[in-house]
Amino acid sequence: MPIPDLDATTLETLLAAAVAAPSIHNTQPWRFRLNPANHLLEVRAVPERSLPLADPDGRARHLSVGAAVFNIRLAAVHLGRHPAVRLLPDPGEPELLAAVELTRPPRPEDSRLSEPDLYAAIARRHTSRMPFTGRPVPDPIVAELAVAAHAEGARLHTPDFVGIRRLLRLTALAEARNHAGPARTAETRSWITPPGTDTPYGIPLTALGPADAAGRLPMRDFTGPPRAPHPPAPRFERHVQAALLCTSHDRPEDWLRVGQALQHVLLTATMHGVRTSLLHQAMEWPDLRAACGLGRRRCHPQVLIRYGYGPDGGRTPRASAQTLAPFAELPDPTRSLGDSGPAA
Repeated sequence: MPIPDLDATTLETLLAAAVAAPSIHNTQPWRFRLNPANHLLEVRAVPERSLPLADPDGRARHLSVGAAVFNIRLAAVHLGRHPAVRLLPDPGEPELLAAVELTRPPRPEDSRLSEPDLYAAIARRHTSRMPFTGRPVPDPIVAELAVAAHAEGARLHTPDFVGIRRLLRLTALAEARNHAGPARTAETRSWITPPGTDTPYGIPLTALGPADAAGRLPMRDFTGPPRAPHPPAPRFERHVQAALLCTSHDRPEDWLRVGQALQHVLLTATMHGVRTSLLHQAMEWPDLRAACGLGRRRCHPQVLIRYGYGPDGGRTPRASAQTLAPFAELPDPTRSLGDSGPAA
């Protein structure tokens, strides 16, 4: 049965975890609401924080929401509760993407989420768009990343050298397409925030990483031509380590599940001191996305994860729960929480 004693402090802990999840262009496309009728924590999409050109089907938006749902699950177990998640619970409400029922105590299946270091990684994880050292990540850690993806119903493929080169070529082709037309470039640039901008959404100009001086690694250029000022272009790692996150099916429910898998993988990497960045460009073009499957059966590519050792990347802002629309009927009427979101 749902536990009604969800006080404002508990809800703040859950939401502080949720809003630390990554989202495409840091759009933070979610809204949270405690349903007073059944004490379910609802996670809804926010259409106005979408990317009509880069994400017309809302796939990346679903991945982002799924990552936030995983953080809610992790925080719930940390608080001694069992998070029972229902995805797409009401066909009549397409913006209601998930509902989380919080019961007590945790159940045996929650044991894989009870690792304290995994929960602590929520606050430490963020994208690094900087060069990595090229030092190989040990096979046992890579295997642990694959286990994390599998636990959420996804698969993490680690291609060989030839496969990674092909994926990087497809990513580079997508990057060129993204800036071939002014409308798409304008959409991306609209989520870049200059210094001094008072907004919790988008990516600060100061958080953008440099380009690869050697041209081997197609890091995303969020500004497009004419190129905005960037740090001097260094040489990135010569041998890129990357893994492809895939699903067997390609439905909205699968997108929400793979979003949870993505966050489980990213937090597991963070727990081991491994940096990550997401190469999503090819996933935004249907033909290139299909080509990223590398001929594997029942592999719908969702995101390419670059990983390795290197410096922290620049942090991106998070919307504060207190500054946004209030929850419906919070248990503590002196406090209000609301619609909020994460870092890239």
